[in-house]
Amino acid sequence: MKADSREPTVFFPAVQSRACIGVGMPRELTPSMHALLAQKLRLPERIDDVKAAYRDSKPFPHVIMDNLFLEESLDPLLSEIAEMTREQWVNVDRDPRERTVRMRSAAEMGEAGVHILSIVHSAAFLYFLSDITGVGRLLPDPYLQGGGFAVMRRGDYFDVHADRNVAYDTGLSRRLAMIIFLNKSWKQEYNGQLELWTPDAKRCEVSIDPLFNRTVLFEVAYPNFHGVPAALACPADRMRQSFIVYYHTAGIPLPADTKPHTTIFAPRFLGTPRVTVRSILREITPPFMLRLARRFFD
Repeated sequence: MKADSREPTVFFPAVQSRACIGVGMPRELTPSMHALLAQKLRLPERIDDVKAAYRDSKPFPHVIMDNLFLEESLDPLLSEIAEMTREQWVNVDRDPRERTVRMRSAAEMGEAGVHILSIVHSAAFLYFLSDITGVGRLLPDPYLQGGGFAVMRRGDYFDVHADRNVAYDTGLSRRLAMIIFLNKSWKQEYNGQLELWTPDAKRCEVSIDPLFNRTVLFEVAYPNFHGVPAALACPADRMRQSFIVYYHTAGIPLPADTKPHTTIFAPRFLGTPRVTVRSILREITPPFMLRLARRFFD
């Protein structure tokens, strides 16, 4: 049975907040850092409530934050997505367990994307996340590998999995994932819910509707299984839109028995790959024709 997507949700009213203390850091947020966040976020009155929600949540540490960002920071992202050309997107569908669309390069980010990055990659925001999660000395990923704009169209899905725990090229340890949903007037029957599954991957414990200005922060670790396994059933002219950010650490001891790994799909999905027209064509098409097709359609 799926859990109510509102639990545990922390609603951020438009109030001024006290300074957040960066866990593992040598000092509190400076007044200038706090002022920056207070101007660009709806900060919580009690950071301890957010910390408790993250720490005590099941099936693994996470917190759902509604209305954290100002609408004037998120609305332009929708316009930027709509204006992106086909060449700025890449279809992620070579593994039958995933069919999504991701931004090709962070170097092509427009003004709206650059603005939101100036917030979520700022030192003040990193202190804020450290205080919530207890993970100190966080580092952003300026290359947005695996992150940035992400969309899912009708019929798309992402089977239940645990995220890779090492960055693609830098070798940094991936510790946190943050998803900012950008979907106005999204209906439950469209599917697209982010599901959080139990460690044995036998049951969905939390189902989160991808509503506009809803932010989900969760720990990247194994076996923190999650995904969007139900194929989207939205109208053809709608997409599930989000902005994804990963946070890393370097030179900090990781939890015991942590081993580097790429994406690990939940066992229940390992032996039941989805058979799609694209996967069949991929098997029977010569490699040179696939490369040619990707130049035109990716």
